[in-house]
Amino acid sequence: MNAALPSREARRAEALESFRVRGMPHRRFEHWKYSDLRAVLDAGQVAQSGTAAWQVEKLPEGVELFDLGKLDAPELVMRNLGAIGAKPTMKEASLAFADGGVALRVPRGRKIAEPVTLHISSTGNVRLLAVLEEESSLTLMESHTGDAGLLRNVGVEIALGTQARLSHVRFAASAPKSITIEHIGVAEARGAQYRAHFANFGSRLSRTELHILLQEEDAEAHLSGVNVLGDEGHADLTSHIEHVAGNTRSTQLFKKVAGGHSRAVYQGKITVREGANGSDSRQTAKALLLGGRAEADLKPELVIFADDVKCAHGAAVGDLDPESLFYLRSRGVPEAEARHMLIRAFLEDAVAEIENEELRASVWHAVEHALPHAVRVSP
Repeated sequence: MNAALPSREARRAEALESFRVRGMPHRRFEHWKYSDLRAVLDAGQVAQSGTAAWQVEKLPEGVELFDLGKLDAPELVMRNLGAIGAKPTMKEASLAFADGGVALRVPRGRKIAEPVTLHISSTGNVRLLAVLEEESSLTLMESHTGDAGLLRNVGVEIALGTQARLSHVRFAASAPKSITIEHIGVAEARGAQYRAHFANFGSRLSRTELHILLQEEDAEAHLSGVNVLGDEGHADLTSHIEHVAGNTRSTQLFKKVAGGHSRAVYQGKITVREGANGSDSRQTAKALLLGGRAEADLKPELVIFADDVKCAHGAAVGDLDPESLFYLRSRGVPEAEARHMLIRAFLEDAVAEIENEELRASVWHAVEHALPHAVRVSP
């Protein structure tokens, strides 16, 4: 049985009220301190940016697709759309000001071998909803391309049923003129697993924010990602994983390379709620600075209210190891190639987290393309 979504006018009124009360996110908000959205964007531009175009390259058999631009929505959309994770202002805006988007459903027990590739190439607001039912699995490739110099604001919601498994690779090509915002909310049932990799090569301002709820025992979230930034590229990855139930696990591994006048940001927060005993969490973020004008801001955080947990975090920022560089040069390797070799080695373990071989190769190809811009000497 279908049901109508809340009216477009009601959604827009609610989002505009949120902007009025909260204001556009800016650097005086602690979790936006490294990405001042108000300095480059106002609420009117968000409201008038329209709807971003999306395209699913090929829908594998067994995956159901629903166009959110239609007037009626099935029950799974009504139950989940706008209900997963936190509801910050930009996420509300992506629902309110988008006239379309896509919902994907994998029925119970279906294990989809072929990846689903979702292309988003234009500016505007858009929504993505993915529902994986009990014991189902899927690999989702989310590809962002195009650089029109305007806003792309994406709201993603993911619901994982018992023992469901989603591998999510988000690839964002360099877009030096554009503002790209994405908020991802994930809710996991018992034994579910969310494995995601975020390869971002920088925008005028780029922000990917995740809010993940490990709601039931044995749920897992494993995040990884790479940035290779040059010129004035900006890439902010902010995550909050909440261990709601006991015996849940999460890992995060992010590697960032910043050259030119670029800025790489990682803010990772882990909250272990009261009663979530036996939770296990690890965060690692490392950055290479390839010039005196580049910047990396790494801020892991732990908040623990439970007993018998294993939680650790670490962050490090530095330059290429001069001894390793000297060793390669002494063996006849040209300096530029030696630097590239060391950067590839630095990024390797994070890229290796991508399970799909073809998607992993695509990310490596993008890394190779971005490296000359990152290592280029800036005036």
